[in-house]
Amino acid sequence: MLSIFLASLALGLVAGLLAGLFGIGGGLVIVPVLAFVFKEQGYPPDITLLMAVATSLATIILTALSSVYAHHRLGSVIWQKVWRLSPMIMVGSGLGAVVAERIPADTLRLILVAFLLYVGIQMAFQLKPKPGAAAPPLWLDGIAATIIGLMSAIVGIGGGTLTVPYLVYGNQPMRNAVAISSACGLPIAIAGTASYALLGWHATHLPDYSVGYVSLPAFAGVGLTSILTAPLGAKLANKLPAAHLKRYFSVLLWVMAAKLLWH
Repeated sequence: MLSIFLASLALGLVAGLLAGLFGIGGGLVIVPVLAFVFKEQGYPPDITLLMAVATSLATIILTALSSVYAHHRLGSVIWQKVWRLSPMIMVGSGLGAVVAERIPADTLRLILVAFLLYVGIQMAFQLKPKPGAAAPPLWLDGIAATIIGLMSAIVGIGGGTLTVPYLVYGNQPMRNAVAISSACGLPIAIAGTASYALLGWHATHLPDYSVGYVSLPAFAGVGLTSILTAPLGAKLANKLPAAHLKRYFSVLLWVMAAKLLWH
């Protein structure tokens, strides 16, 4: 337990810094690294990635709270849109946990690899969403929110890489889209964490100090340090060449995808 906690402290430092620097959730880094850590600790292969995803979502609850508060103070969160998306986002997130538990571990690994490659390409080529002509109707918001919640819970992220493009396409200014996306990350994380905890509640082959599929030592380690370094990353974002750094980060995502694919 101690080795997982210490490794998670170091991971949280890096994940928080990257989240603040690039404006993306730390889950993109947390999930693959935790999967490697759990594997080295001898966790059963069929639950290694599942526990990494569940634990990542639990840590996002903490980072999302601080992020939402910061955006709210700046007046960037359009709460009406958040309330409109949140119910189906939570439904999708719960469904995503059920899907992730039921599909084979290798399939879950390939989904995560594909998502890391997708985000890596987005960042390497600086691809940005184009604004649409009008705000989407209620039914489209519902479908999009369900898909965002579903995919986010499967790969263990707060959904920013999916929510922001959809909101910009729906004619939201980028500043508001990022703020709304941060707020929507909280229901994704809460619903996903609760679902993974309940789904694994009666599992008999889980490691000690787990609540369902959520690893408490890893949650505590990542949560403690990521909250500290996320504000630092946000400050550095204004001083460092973000475009070049995003390309370097995309290479890191591809390396992690390759490592997951290889193993």
